Amino acid sequence: MTRKQVHLAAHFPGVNNTTVWTDPRSGSQIDFASFVHLARTAERGTFDFFFLAEGLRLRELKGRIHDLDVVGRPEALTVLSALAAVTDRLGLAGTVNATFNEPYELARRLSTLDHLSEGRAAWNVVTTSDAFTGENFRRGGYLDRADRYERAAEFVRLSRELWDSWSPDAVAADPAAGTFVRPGGIGTVEHRGRHFSVEGRFTLPRSPQGRPVVIQAGDSDEGREFAAANADVIFTPHGGLEDGKRFYADVKRRLAKYGREPHQLKIMPGVTFALGDTDEEAAENAARIRRQQVGPQTAIAFLEQVWGRDMSAYDPEGPLPEVEPDLSEGVSQGRVPIKDRAAVAAKWRALAEEKGLSIRELVIEVTGRQTFIGTPESVARLIDEHVQADAADGFILVPHLTPGGLDDFVDRVVPLLRERGAFRTHYTGTTLREHLELA
Repeated sequence: MTRKQVHLAAHFPGVNNTTVWTDPRSGSQIDFASFVHLARTAERGTFDFFFLAEGLRLRELKGRIHDLDVVGRPEALTVLSALAAVTDRLGLAGTVNATFNEPYELARRLSTLDHLSEGRAAWNVVTTSDAFTGENFRRGGYLDRADRYERAAEFVRLSRELWDSWSPDAVAADPAAGTFVRPGGIGTVEHRGRHFSVEGRFTLPRSPQGRPVVIQAGDSDEGREFAAANADVIFTPHGGLEDGKRFYADVKRRLAKYGREPHQLKIMPGVTFALGDTDEEAAENAARIRRQQVGPQTAIAFLEQVWGRDMSAYDPEGPLPEVEPDLSEGVSQGRVPIKDRAAVAAKWRALAEEKGLSIRELVIEVTGRQTFIGTPESVARLIDEHVQADAADGFILVPHLTPGGLDDFVDRVVPLLRERGAFRTHYTGTTLREHLELA
């Protein structure tokens, strides 16, 4: 039986409270040197791609920016275009919204990145359902859940029509005449759909990898179906073994109805890690990181998102108050809404009472994200076991430090994955599709 190869990607940290800003090693989230450091570390580790998140509006809590949440979000494709010049093989993936962009313009920007990087571009397709984000745009408003996925699916289909509209041999090079376009090599795109109407010719030929890789991060039934129909990679929170196996089987079985094979969609959960020379030291490091990530102010902020009311008068190191949640509109804007806040609050209260947890300890318990904790040897083994057991095709690593949080993993875990025969020792291809075994 052929041994499955682990796929790895690096998520640039800085979004949400999971980045530890108080650590003296923490650097700028918007200084280009930070992006360069993480990208070059990932490339040194022969990772498939570098992943950059994006947000179109800073999130608010009670009408204010939570200063431990995020300190700025540069535009993704601009940063990735700059990184294309300082990396050689690493894939470059950017999150770009399908609700507040237009297909022709975005397809052109993504294709440009794909050409600049010689076939290393990827697009993480996201949608927005809230009017809060829409206030930053002329169109304003928002789309219902079903409509935003329908728009996103049409957006991706139209983008692919544009990328594929030049024939593979449309551009030729002649030593005497220079580069030229073959007659008939550029097709006309005529698209009429519910959300978009486009008629014209695209401005760029096909890239070295054909077209950018498409990533999708939805976890709902609509999101899974969208990924099965449209995505090359799915970014999921299901990082545990049994949960991951269920998600993996569910999404992979959906591919057949779209005429696709299981290998044509890579499932890569977002995960964190904490290393130590012993398992005990790793556990201590993980606990320390979690306390840094969930300080007193952040603990109260999480509580307020569920309780829907001002909780600043309560001691984060004390017990949950007896006050019940306000189930009206809530106090958080720009985040994915919490479904059934009453049920979540009841679950939190039961857990706090069962374990005798303070507010801060409770938030640490319910928001914990350290997926792989242990020595480099045990972490390498666990990652390999998850992939061989069909719980994932690989993982997108989310370090807790900007920009050096990936260094130890590349230096200490990657060599052990290579020793196990589960991870490449060098790049064998030049494009992201080749790295992901999609080509």
